[in-house]
Amino acid sequence: MNKAPRGPVKQAPGGPARITRPAGRIGVLAVLLLAALYSLLPVWWLIVSATKDSSDLFSSNGFWFAGRIEIVQNISTLLGVQDGIYGRWLLNSLLYAVGGALVATLLSAMAGYVLAKYTFRGREAVFNTVLGAILLPAPLFALPLYLLFSATHIVNTFWAVFIPSIVSPFGVYLSRIYAAAAVPDELLEAGRIDGAGEFRIFRSIALRVLQPSLVTIFLFQFVTIWTNYLLPSLMLANDRLQPVTVGLVAWKEQRGQTVPYNLIITGALLSVVPIVVMFLLLQRHWKAGLTSGSVK
Repeated sequence: MNKAPRGPVKQAPGGPARITRPAGRIGVLAVLLLAALYSLLPVWWLIVSATKDSSDLFSSNGFWFAGRIEIVQNISTLLGVQDGIYGRWLLNSLLYAVGGALVATLLSAMAGYVLAKYTFRGREAVFNTVLGAILLPAPLFALPLYLLFSATHIVNTFWAVFIPSIVSPFGVYLSRIYAAAAVPDELLEAGRIDGAGEFRIFRSIALRVLQPSLVTIFLFQFVTIWTNYLLPSLMLANDRLQPVTVGLVAWKEQRGQTVPYNLIITGALLSVVPIVVMFLLLQRHWKAGLTSGSVK
C-alpha cells in the first residue's frame, strides 16, 4: 500500500503537485542566522567593551559585561581628552556628511532630471560616463584629487574634503532612473502651458515627485562621507579639521600611550550613533526610494 508523502503539497502551475522540503527552508534559515550573527557580533563586542574601564577591558570576557558599567564615566572622560578634541571631530564629521549629502542630493536630482527629461546631443555619452564613474573604486580618485587640490592650494582646508563629497555618480544614476519612471511628461507640459519656467517646474513639480529617491541618495551619501577615511586622512594634516574616523585611527596608532583603549572604543561606539539615528529616521523613505522605478 502506497504511503502518503510527508510535508506540505504544493500545486505547480501547469503541472503535477510537488512537495516542498522543510530541510531546504531550515538550511536557508541557518545561513541567514549565521549572517546575522557575523554582522551583529562585532557590534555586541563594541557595546560591551565600551562599558568597561582599562583594567576590565583586557582581564574580563570580551563578549560579556564586567562587574561595573563604566560607559557614563568613559563618555565623560572621552569628551574632556585633549581639550575636547573628540567633540570637534564629531562636529567636523557632521558638517562634512550633512552638508555634503545635502548638496550632493540636490546636484544629483538636477542632473538626473535633465538626463531623463531633456533631449540633447551627447546625453547618452554623459550618462555612460556617470555609469563608468560608479564602477570605478573611490580610492582611485584620491591621489588625483590630492594633486589637483595641492595645485590650487586648498589642501588641509575644509573644502578639500567637502568638494569631493558633493559629487555622487550613484545619486545621478538613481535620479535619472526614478525621474524617467515617476515624473510624467504630461505633468511637465501642463506646467509649461501654465507659463511656468523650467526651473520652477523642477522646483515645484519634479522635486516633490522625486522626494523618495532624494531621501535614498541623501542617506547613501551621508553614510559614505561619514565612514570615509582615505580622503580626509590624505587631505588634512590639521587635527582640528579631521573627522572622527581619522581622529580615532590616530589615537589607535599611538598604542594607548596618550588615550586609553577603552576611551577609543567608546569613541568608536559614539561615532556609530549618528548613522543609526539617520537610518531609523529615514528608513521608511529609504525603502520606498530604493524600490521605486525598479520595474521599468
